[in-house]
Amino acid sequence: MSYRYIIAFSTIIGILIILDVYTWYGIKKTLGEKYLRFAKWFIPSTTFLFIFGFAINLLRGEYGIHNAHYLINLITGFAFGVFIAKLLIITPFFIEDITRLTIWVFRKINRGRKSEVKIPGRRKFVRNIAFSLAAIPISGAIYAITRGKYNFQIKKIPLDFPNLPDSFKRLKIVQFSDFHAGSFDDQEAVKEGLHLIMDQKPDLILFTGDLVNNRAVEAEPYLQMLADLSAPLGKFAILGNHDYGEYMSFESAEAKNENMNRLESNFERSGFNLLRNQHVVLTKNNESVNLVGVENWGKAPFPQYGDLDKATAGMKSDKFTILMSHDPDHWEYEARFHPQNFDLTLSGHTHGAQFGVEIPGWQWSPVKYRYKRWLGLYSEGRQRLFVSKGFGFLGFPGRLGMSPEIIVFELDNEI
Repeated sequence: MSYRYIIAFSTIIGILIILDVYTWYGIKKTLGEKYLRFAKWFIPSTTFLFIFGFAINLLRGEYGIHNAHYLINLITGFAFGVFIAKLLIITPFFIEDITRLTIWVFRKINRGRKSEVKIPGRRKFVRNIAFSLAAIPISGAIYAITRGKYNFQIKKIPLDFPNLPDSFKRLKIVQFSDFHAGSFDDQEAVKEGLHLIMDQKPDLILFTGDLVNNRAVEAEPYLQMLADLSAPLGKFAILGNHDYGEYMSFESAEAKNENMNRLESNFERSGFNLLRNQHVVLTKNNESVNLVGVENWGKAPFPQYGDLDKATAGMKSDKFTILMSHDPDHWEYEARFHPQNFDLTLSGHTHGAQFGVEIPGWQWSPVKYRYKRWLGLYSEGRQRLFVSKGFGFLGFPGRLGMSPEIIVFELDNEI
């Protein structure tokens, strides 16, 4: 195990121990003995589970980090929910302690003077607030790691474009994104999700990046499932930031190149045409549209391999054009200003942070503070961008309020 893992592991343990001590102290001062008897075992045991899951993944090395195990996902996901609950529990305790400390300092400064300021004791309502809040992340985590991550949703979006050729009216495009094969722990659930794509009877299937977490081998249990997908106009894919293997150490540059070669081979085996700064012309009844696929382009620290000039070289620019670009920042900072007009750009990458709220007329997620265009449909002039929250998951093994999705676009030219 490298020194960076040891340092990270030690730091995490230290933070968790401090958090547990403070939580235990706060409960001891607030609750009766019957609650304390339960808490004094529950608090450290959940911390142990969190550390256990984290350590097992580290000890399993690359295999553990990028190939999910159902039980470990359950343990770490639940323990993470409890971790958030502990933070919520100690928050009112912490606020009260800051208040009491401030008053204590004030009294010390004013020693010898008459002061009627009293240091308040802990109050009963603090317990009620703390434990009411604590139930939310625990119950949410249980749902997210058991059902939420495979609760695939079909989202149908009709779009009108005046320059869409008549032959492509009612064209049905299915987009899915951010597969993250190495994170899955239930192949049957994934298979059912992919079957939903075929249920839509798509004319065109587009995958917008992050097939794997890092290693090409992660995708291989799912290649036949992906190969079973079909559409009259074909299946096309692009690379996302995780597909380059940038987030793990390879033995050598040659090993990293071999991983990329294997990934390209896996796309070929799955029947997807991988576009790497390329375009294709889709033809129907002697009319055509352009489909452009670029490599990942994102703001630092994400790689910037996307090249729109290369991808559109030799392309007829007067035709209706679809752009596939994994990171929505590419549209925000480059694509929408490019001389080529991209009528519809499809992205993913954000996952909707796998946590948030999405209701008609309003949506929120922590990721909105990082990305201006983070979920759903956006328009600027004639150009439109759609950002999918993705099919898979990464990091936290669950989804809450941001269900995995399959997007079905139905195109028309009647404005």
